[in-house]
This record gives sequence, structure tokens and C-alpha cells, in this order.
Amino acid sequence: MNTRFTVTIHDIDGVRQYSLHNIVKKVLLYAGAGLVTLIAAGVAFIVFLNASLNDIDEKKLQLEAHNAELRSSITAAELDLAAKQKELTTVSDRLDGIESLIGLAPDTETESSLLERVEIAQMTSVQRAALLQHIPNGSPVEYRGITSKFGYRTHPTLHRKEFHPGSDLRAPMNTPIHATADGVIEYAGLHSSSGYGRLIIVDNNYGFKTYFGHLNKISVKSGQYVRRGDVIGYTGNSGMSNGPHLHYEVRFIQRKLNPYWFIKWDLEHYATIFEKEKKVPWQSLVATITQDQHLQKLPSPTPVPPSSQLALYSKAK
Repeated sequence: MNTRFTVTIHDIDGVRQYSLHNIVKKVLLYAGAGLVTLIAAGVAFIVFLNASLNDIDEKKLQLEAHNAELRSSITAAELDLAAKQKELTTVSDRLDGIESLIGLAPDTETESSLLERVEIAQMTSVQRAALLQHIPNGSPVEYRGITSKFGYRTHPTLHRKEFHPGSDLRAPMNTPIHATADGVIEYAGLHSSSGYGRLIIVDNNYGFKTYFGHLNKISVKSGQYVRRGDVIGYTGNSGMSNGPHLHYEVRFIQRKLNPYWFIKWDLEHYATIFEKEKKVPWQSLVATITQDQHLQKLPSPTPVPPSSQLALYSKAK
């Protein structure tokens, strides 16, 4: 059995021949095959590493994008938080003003949270409804403007300067007149001792009274109870009047108040009256209403029946 093989090498020195054993030949073949396999495995591993690196780069980009979104969200949240803090500060400042206006002085012994103060302010919503039900507010006729304001003026018929205790509301003859607050009719008839002509006086709650002068027709009687929004009469030109209109007065314990601010007063402009009318002790009035537990059950102000002729809630322009 031939177990040898000859290797012939040609070079510049001539030809040399080497005789190798077959087992060596097999070793060389296996070594070559192993080397080729190793190289192929190395190439495959390098390709795998490159693919892994590409996947890592892609995930890195995704993480960077996600981090950018998170940073953007955090920035937006910080801005939103700053805005909310500013809003809370504004609310707190406005609440201070409202508390000061309506006499809800902060408790100096205990520091109330903003939520507690808001809850207290929410409790006054019933008190607001009570105020607007029992204290004159809104226009007694469809608001078309004021022909003669509250204060000193030259009397249109006497032609002399004197104090005008009310507001003359522009209104055609026989325009329906509505009570501007709950109350009892104190007077309803021709007032011969003054220039009011046909006059209605409503005794409202908490010291308020309302006067309606120069009427053409009276629809109520003395001693009758009326609710806010009830028709009590119709405009006219009776008494010392130079044309159809409604003379409207608001008084507080006989103090003559400017009716204009009460005409403008409603839920939307709730704080206006406290700023404009200083002759009424609003703080003690609100405190009294707060103590009247039965007022907590009062409904919202009585709505006025819808009609194209009515505008009790019309805003003064």
C-alpha cells in the first residue's frame, strides 16, 4: 500500500522533489478546510455584527426621538404648570377682591386653602340668588335708554335746578312695568301731593324701596305682595311730566340711590353694584343673608315670561 506522495518544487536552483507521507497530506487538507471554514465563520460573524450595529443604531435613533418627545412633553408640562400657577394666582387675587367687596373677610387665625375659599365663594351663589330676588335689579321696562339721569338737573316743567332722585326711562305709553324685586305694595294710586302722578311704591326687603312714577294705569293694590317680574302697571304721562316715560327710583332706608347701577346689576355683573353704590352697607347685608338659613332654600330669581315687549334683563347700554 502506497502511503507516500511526492512533492516536486521547481526553482532557479533546479528541481527538487520531496516525498511526504499521505497522513501529512490529509492533515494539510483538513487544516486548509478548517482555515476556509474559520474564514467563512469570521465573515459571517462580521456580517452579523454589522447587522446588529445597524439595529442598535436604529434603536438608538428611536430612543433619541422618544427622548426628544419626552423632553418636549416635559417642557410643555412645565409651561402648562406655570400657566396654571399664574391662573391660580389670578384666581386668588380676584377672590381677594370679591371677598373684600361682599364682606367675606379672610380668617386671620387659620390660613384657608384656595379650594376652601372657592368653596366658601360657591356657598354664596344661593346668597346671590337671594340678593337678586329681594333687592332691586334689572330694568323695570324694556330698556331704551335714560332721558333724564339721577342727580341735579333743570326741571323740564318748572325750569329750575333741582335734585332728580331717580332715572327717567324712555318708554312709549302703556309699556308694561315689572317689579324689580319681591316686595309688598306700600302705595298704589294718584299721588296728589307731589308731581309723581300715578305712583307705585314697593317695599322690598332689607330696607330697599322702589318708586314707579307718572303711570297711566296701576295693576296692583296697596298691601298686595308681588314677585320680581310681576306686571304692576303701565307707563304714562301723569303728574308733572312732559311726555310718556317711567320715573324710576331706588331707595335704601330713604337714602336716594342711583337707579342706573341697579338697572345694570345682574348675575353676570354681580360685583358692579358693590363697586359703584357705596351708600349701602353691603358687608353687613351679606352677613345678615348668610345668617338667614331659610334663604339657603330659595330658588333662582323668578324668570320673566318671554315676550318681545319685555326686557327686564336687558343690559344698560
